[in-house]
Amino acid sequence: MRDQRRECGRDTEHRRGRPRSEAAERAILDAVVELLEDGVPLGSLSIERIARTAGVGKATIYRRWQGKEELFVDVLREMEPPEPDLPGVSALGDLAVMLERMRRRGVAQRSSTLLHNVIVQMKSRPKLWEEYHTKIVGPRRAATIDLIRRAVAAGELRDDLDAELMSDLLIGPMLLRTLHGSDRSLDEDLGEQIITAVLQGLAPRG
Repeated sequence: MRDQRRECGRDTEHRRGRPRSEAAERAILDAVVELLEDGVPLGSLSIERIARTAGVGKATIYRRWQGKEELFVDVLREMEPPEPDLPGVSALGDLAVMLERMRRRGVAQRSSTLLHNVIVQMKSRPKLWEEYHTKIVGPRRAATIDLIRRAVAAGELRDDLDAELMSDLLIGPMLLRTLHGSDRSLDEDLGEQIITAVLQGLAPRG
């Protein structure tokens, strides 16, 4: 049934005039997910097997990705919730959106056994984990720090603290909850709670 859905999807894409290269890329990404769903561990996924499952040649894969690490990172990006557009009204508002995005990723990892297992397997493969941090984690962190600096420039945050420290104060609690606190709640307003707590501080009110 899954193969039929995949073939039907490809036929629809071609009928709509989707470029062949884009359709091939989609087939490759889908093939990796299909193999993972069938219980094949990351370490056993070869380019040959992925190409055979996708119905493409190995050269087609290597034209798009230098190796398995790059391909797997793109697959994980596809499996995670999509990146939302930032409203751009205020830096703090955009920070709230970014925190909500992190919360949704945490919810997805908890609810998807496949996504959870892929991330666990990635952590045991140093080269792949490094690629993930270079391509996904690093840019996300840089974007957060840029938002912090925007908030400082706009007078929304104090200007006498290091931007990376302020980023850690805001992002750290969400990371702790999503990555290391599987038994902790991920309330829908958690991002707003964190921002409010950081801005108001933890000292008792006078």
